[in-house]
Order: sequence, then C-alpha cells, then structure tokens
Amino acid sequence: MTAAPLTGDSGAVPPQHIAIIMDGNGRWAQAKGLTRTAGHKRGAEAVHRAVEGAVEEGIRYLTLFGFSSENWKRPAQEVRDLMGLLRFYLKSEIKKLNNEGIRLRIIGDRYRLEPDIVTLITEAEERTADNLRLDLTIALSYGSRAEIVLASQKIAEQVAAGKITPGDVSEELISSHLYTRDIPDPDLLIRTSGEHRISNFLLWQLAYTEFVFIDKRWPDFNKEDFRIAISEFQSRERRFGASGG
Repeated sequence: MTAAPLTGDSGAVPPQHIAIIMDGNGRWAQAKGLTRTAGHKRGAEAVHRAVEGAVEEGIRYLTLFGFSSENWKRPAQEVRDLMGLLRFYLKSEIKKLNNEGIRLRIIGDRYRLEPDIVTLITEAEERTADNLRLDLTIALSYGSRAEIVLASQKIAEQVAAGKITPGDVSEELISSHLYTRDIPDPDLLIRTSGEHRISNFLLWQLAYTEFVFIDKRWPDFNKEDFRIAISEFQSRERRFGASGG
C-alpha cells in the first residue's frame, strides 16, 4: 500500500522538487571489504528506494546527481563499470518507469558518453516524455559551472547576432538556457555520507534551496531517511531573503 504523503504538524505540503547528491558508494564498499563496483550496484538499489519514496510522498520532481564531470578522472575500470550499470539501468528499468507514469530525463554533457548510451538515453526520454506522475532527472557527466558557461555562451551569441542587448540579460534569461529550464528549482537538497559540500551541482538552481545532510552512505539510504529529510524541510521557515514574521 502507498503511504500517505507527509504533511507535517502544521499541515505543510511536501517539497515540490527534491535534489539528492548520492555520496558514499565507494566508502561503503571499502568499509565492507568489497569492490567499488559492488558499492555502485548497491547504490543503484538505493536509487530505486528514493524513486519509490518520492512517488509515495507526492514529490513532483526528483533530481539525482549520478556522475559528475569530475568523475571521469576516476580509474578507467571503475568508469567502465559505472557505464555498464547505466546501460543495464536504461535497458531494464525504462518499462517499469513508464508503466508507473515516471518521466526520465538526463542532463549533462552527452558528448563524452558512448554513442550507444546516448541512443538509449534518447529512446528512454522519448518513451517517457508524456508521463506526469514524477519527473526523474539524472545528472550524468554533469558539472554546474560548465552548464553556466554553456548558457552564457549561448546568450553571448544572441547578443553578438543583435537578437538581444546586454540589458536584456536577466536571471530569467539565464535560467531559460540551463539544462533545467523547464523544471522548478529544488526546494530541498539531500546529501548523504556526512559531507557538507555542493560539489559543483546545480549551483545556480540551489540559490534558495534548503539543505539536509545525512550521515549515512548512499547504499544505506532508505525511505525512512527520505521521510525524515522531508519532515526537516517542513519544520523550517523559508523566507527567500525577506524578514521573518
């Protein structure tokens, strides 16, 4: 049975958009004497729990930091194993996501991904494009600074072409050139493994996001952790720069 969405003591609704930095797969595996690949496999199970938790709690948008642009610097074998897991996920899970009304989209630099992975991503996005129950965004080969640079270049090209003036550049215009242009900014960011950094993730979009840091490593993340993070979010007063009541 699907659990009733959290409303909190004050009747507050859940956040509309939750972003998660899924940290700690390698350290989880190392602590258990396992390979890093084993940690990533267990991390994929935690992704399932997070997606299920988001649906159960009535979350509309869920964005997961899956593989950063800096992660390409990891050992070649680990990168190959991660790409293999990605292929498996795209082939095996899309039917389930589609049946459950979940839309999948991938953000990041696709030029560094193998052509067959790009094809799988395109097919998955097209297949789930009309689903409205949950928008699941996974950041792959993603770096927020590179995203902002790319947006700036596109705007500069418009200025150079005389289509807009420098005075036309606004926060709204910049936002419209980001990967996340058609989804709202995150209300809540969760980071696991006890680390307290953003790690080049959604730097522009996190301007007024509430942060919750969890001491567990990602493979141990469960639905109760998800609910606790939402409850913590609901207990806070979001003022967006205004003075409190």
